[in-house]
Amino acid sequence: MNEGKKRLFTGLQPSGQMHIGNYFGAIKPNVDMFAEHQGLFMVADYHALTSLKNPSELRTNIIENVKDYLAAGLNTNNAILFKQSDVSEHTELAWIFDCLVTVPFLMQGHAYKDKVAKGLEPNAGLFTYPMLMAADILLYDTDIVPVGEDQRQHVEYAREAAAKFNLTFGNTFKEPAELISKVVGVVPGTDGQKMSKSYKNTIPLFATRDEIAKAVMSIVTDSGGERPQNVYAIHTLFKTETELATLYETNKGSYKALKDALIEDINTYFAPMRERRATITDEEVKKVLYEGGIKAKAIATVKMAEVREKVGVTL
Repeated sequence: MNEGKKRLFTGLQPSGQMHIGNYFGAIKPNVDMFAEHQGLFMVADYHALTSLKNPSELRTNIIENVKDYLAAGLNTNNAILFKQSDVSEHTELAWIFDCLVTVPFLMQGHAYKDKVAKGLEPNAGLFTYPMLMAADILLYDTDIVPVGEDQRQHVEYAREAAAKFNLTFGNTFKEPAELISKVVGVVPGTDGQKMSKSYKNTIPLFATRDEIAKAVMSIVTDSGGERPQNVYAIHTLFKTETELATLYETNKGSYKALKDALIEDINTYFAPMRERRATITDEEVKKVLYEGGIKAKAIATVKMAEVREKVGVTL
């Protein structure tokens, strides 16, 4: 890895089957960034434990989600692709940060506040989640963290953890900058709401043509307009507005023809990636993660040796 370039850090939480909303909102932007920049791409399996308690499901998600990214073209020459749990320094540093920040500070975390607002009892992992994320970022002298606008707080918490440690024990950590990702906006699901597994309104990523057709044909259309808005909104992910103008004018009021066109465009876009994904084996994924873990561990070990010296546990 070229140390002269600014270092990126990002990752994915292996929470389940990906859909096209995940692709345009996270996978494609990350793949594009690592095409030209170098850094670390982490599979956040310990973060997933705050909500996922099924071990076989977690193992499957890790493998399948990594396949998704590799099929989409993640450049592993530029990205150290590794699993969070393979680098124990993450949880060790998180504990040290937990000992520096206050309970009221952690109570401001968006995920914690949302859970409380819904009348649910958050687990302690969700409460201290921001400090594990801070450790993820700061372990690697990260310069830039690409995030969506709704994740800006994660980087702010990392900067605060770095500042508190540096003030208490001496200059040790870089304070990273966020790079607010340019997102495509909310990708609508088949019912018009935000595409989400929890709403059961998704078009699965790398679905077969038949599966794509089934999902697209289920898109809710409003019977009052000449242009079905939900179909059109999804279509804009695959064609420019100029290209769509002629198609939608020619087929004004013909919802089936427009859905058929959308099916073809989705299938054409993802078919090469789908074919590439079919060739990626579980063993290849494990090898990539193993080799990435060794590289990430080498960086983290050096940083934690400095941290242990600074806090006084090294004799």
